Amino acid sequence: MPQLPLPPEVDEFLRRPNPAVIATLRPDGSPHTVATWYDWDGARVLLNMDESRLRLRFMRRDPRVALTALGVDSWYSHVSLIGRIVSIEDDPELQDIDRLARRYTGREFRSRDARRVSAWLEPDRWHAWS
Repeated sequence: MPQLPLPPEVDEFLRRPNPAVIATLRPDGSPHTVATWYDWDGARVLLNMDESRLRLRFMRRDPRVALTALGVDSWYSHVSLIGRIVSIEDDPELQDIDRLARRYTGREFRSRDARRVSAWLEPDRWHAWS
């Protein structure tokens, strides 16, 4: 698997609001996967979740994660990023979830009453297929 930096075409792919799946590790080492929104800033991936999500608990215990973004027109085009969660912070003003919701839906996140948490994934390896 190549290391960073990403080639321009891979960077451009990740900047689109593609469907994505994140994998975290359960305490027994088995994978836990879930669909997720993400945003790529050119170096790191922003993720956001309700504070009750299992993936958040797993990220706090073991920061190793992988994210696969799938092409909107064909899931055969995809990019996988492997790395670590380098930051986990509360999102009390819902700025990060609104950023993701606007990226995917064009509007702010609809649910305003749950506590949200942001995590930043810093990849060190990647793989792409198209």
